[in-house]
Amino acid sequence: MKATGIVRRIDDLGRVVIPKEIRRTMRIREGDPLEIFTDRDGEVIFKKYSPIGELGTFASQYAETLSKTSGYPICITDKDNVIAVSGASKKEFSDKKISDELEKVMEEKTTFMMTSPSSQKIPVIDGSNKYVAGLICPIISEGDTIGSVVFLADEDTKGLGEVEEKLAKSAAGFLGRQMEQ
Repeated sequence: MKATGIVRRIDDLGRVVIPKEIRRTMRIREGDPLEIFTDRDGEVIFKKYSPIGELGTFASQYAETLSKTSGYPICITDKDNVIAVSGASKKEFSDKKISDELEKVMEEKTTFMMTSPSSQKIPVIDGSNKYVAGLICPIISEGDTIGSVVFLADEDTKGLGEVEEKLAKSAAGFLGRQMEQ
């Protein structure tokens, strides 16, 4: 754990303000759920809650099946990080922060598809040069975007088609419904 040097007091209603700099750095927005942890030493730790992260093992198995079926590398993200990857280096992607560009596509709640190698390139994570997002389908649960299913593409990918789009939408729809139960 890293000290920030910032001290805040609790108000009469038991609230504490998380400083703007920390909210921006940690991508915490108004309405985001936070998990609260405590330990025996009296420490209180706030962590962004990832509903799709609760399905970690299931998401990994789904990504693996989707990758084998489609022949493309797949990753599944929550709103901030890659939580499952198959067909590409787990070390390169797992638990890495997603790019701002991918986050914007997810916020728009629309499917993005790279139609040709010269199409717009959206990085999945910052600093990854081998893969970009070939297809992004947001996972929506109860009207909120909670993550995405991403088909990865490299320089040899000609463009994804209707079949891959339907697979991604089916996967995103299924994962979204799992979170509603």
